[in-house]
Amino acid sequence: MDQKSIDLHVHSTESDGTFTPEELITEAVNTGLSAIALTDHDTVSGVEKAQKAAIGQPIELVPGIELSTNYNGKEIHIVGLYIDIYNERLLKETAAYRACRDGRNEKMVEALQKEGFAITMKELVAENPDCVITRGNIARFLYGHGMISSTQEAFEKYIGDGCKCYVGRFKVSAQEAVSLIKEAGGIAILAHPLLYHLSHAKLMELVTELKAAGLDGIEAIYSTYTAGEEAHLKQFAEENGLLVSGGSDFHGTTKPSIRLGAGRGHLFVPYSVLEKIKAAR
Repeated sequence: MDQKSIDLHVHSTESDGTFTPEELITEAVNTGLSAIALTDHDTVSGVEKAQKAAIGQPIELVPGIELSTNYNGKEIHIVGLYIDIYNERLLKETAAYRACRDGRNEKMVEALQKEGFAITMKELVAENPDCVITRGNIARFLYGHGMISSTQEAFEKYIGDGCKCYVGRFKVSAQEAVSLIKEAGGIAILAHPLLYHLSHAKLMELVTELKAAGLDGIEAIYSTYTAGEEAHLKQFAEENGLLVSGGSDFHGTTKPSIRLGAGRGHLFVPYSVLEKIKAAR
């Protein structure tokens, strides 16, 4: 039996995680993982830092990214594995995504100020230097300064989807994101498909369209899946000629119930998953 464990969906402080890229490598080694993929939102800025930290350590680092996209009005996430982090188009496009995100953050901060919160973009940036600032960073700022009782409160009352201070943002199409990952030499994975609550027919439709753009696989192993759901998605992947990927979606204290490599306690992504992804490259 394959006992080597990996985690192909991990976030750092370069986006909305609470572990630095270097700390993730240390944590992964201490946890006994054989490989991790750093898949920060819309940025590869942490990969080089993690690569340097992994030198001489008993772990493989897979360079990755997670792109937020739009598919028929629904937010869909695409993970890229083994991407070229120096690809010019990738860097240009993700810089544009982050510029849009920055404008969105400013509007949410202004809305929070109107609600009486003492928060400014200057302070938010100062506390999150060289990071892609997300709603997670805003929630942690409010909590860290004693303005709310938990980070979850920020999402439930203020900045969660549909809440009074929420501001939507521009997203590329899911097909464009897949194409971008492929152009950067990567393996394109549909992240956590069950979280989109699509019917089987709609999921088939999504996968068919994304395969035409170059989709390679789906995240069939994930922290929130039951054993039955995992088995179903593995079968779905096989029937549709897709690779299986898997990961915890670890964010550190932002998602305290999710542990690196173990998810909510039952997650196990075998090393054989990575071997098949490598072979497909």
